[in-house]
Amino acid sequence: MSLLLALAAQAAAAPLATVGAPDYRTEANWLCLPGRKDVCSTPLPTTALSPRGYGSTGLSTVAANPRLDCFYVYPTVSRDGGMNSDLAVSEETGAAASQFARFAGTCRTFAPIYRQMTTAAIGSAALGRDIRPAFDLAYGDVREAFRNFLATRSGGRPFVLVGHSQGSWHLQRLIAEEIEGKPAARQMALAIIPGFNVLVPEGKLTGGTFKSTPLCTRAGQRGCVVTYVSYRERNPPPAGAIFGFAPGRGMTVACTNPAALGSQGWHRLDSYWGTRSNLPVPGGPIRWSSEGPPPTPFVRTEGLASGRCVNEGPRGYLEIRTNVTPGAKWTDRIGGEVGMGGLFIPGWGMHLADMPVAQGDLIRLVEMVSR
Repeated sequence: MSLLLALAAQAAAAPLATVGAPDYRTEANWLCLPGRKDVCSTPLPTTALSPRGYGSTGLSTVAANPRLDCFYVYPTVSRDGGMNSDLAVSEETGAAASQFARFAGTCRTFAPIYRQMTTAAIGSAALGRDIRPAFDLAYGDVREAFRNFLATRSGGRPFVLVGHSQGSWHLQRLIAEEIEGKPAARQMALAIIPGFNVLVPEGKLTGGTFKSTPLCTRAGQRGCVVTYVSYRERNPPPAGAIFGFAPGRGMTVACTNPAALGSQGWHRLDSYWGTRSNLPVPGGPIRWSSEGPPPTPFVRTEGLASGRCVNEGPRGYLEIRTNVTPGAKWTDRIGGEVGMGGLFIPGWGMHLADMPVAQGDLIRLVEMVSR
């Protein structure tokens, strides 16, 4: 709580934004654009990790002539003072590298720099303060970037929306206000928006957050939404949790398993993990393999984790378990919980694992709608 108070005090002492609105006609206000050298075109060294230990090492690639565009909105990463960030990127680059750059092997990559709500603003929200003005300012940037993308950059090509956490929150509003019932709906091939609650009536695929955009129920389905929030096995969202608990009667939090859309069973996940993170992990730092430290900044694990969708009344989440293999050389632990002040926030689940735990599956879903 002391950390939240410090963050909230930092935000309260500063205005919403210290810089003016970005002009998205200018390339400098984009973190990623196709055809140039940036974080999304930089190869990511990755090593395969299996029960037998470290395997082959390779680099992520950029597709030469992809059929789709991907429009990405990054999560809350800015530690700038005040409620909204400036337009100088630092943490934002790391988020794009770990969450989005690998999609460049399947689609052209677009990622606007925007005046996002900062970690200080999130601290204010946790203490019950009104952050709507900060949210509206950040969303306004995302909306203007998307309008610029449609008008001058996409050329009418189909697109996929990709976001996480705050980014998914903005994309929810974007779908509702700029896509549903409008010509852009015919261009939207898929929306991948984990890490923020999408609400639906229990047992339904539409209604709630979106009027007409359904949840995806099969790979290759177009014009639908992939969404989930992650919680560790046997650790469901507590009542009132910020993620995974629907406040409205008769509503639940939508869950679509990226490894098997439409399924409620357990399925092995295709994961890409950053191995150089300093973020706290329950139980201490992860020892990825008995063979020693990973040789690259990323490892790919196929089947280290499994997930299944759970919907029980207002609760909806992707339950994650680690598959323990006796005698295996790979780890039997993964992280993802959000730590503050030496404690882990129970109502956030495995929020930091939402994207890495199923990134390979998410990329495959984009490949399926591009055919």
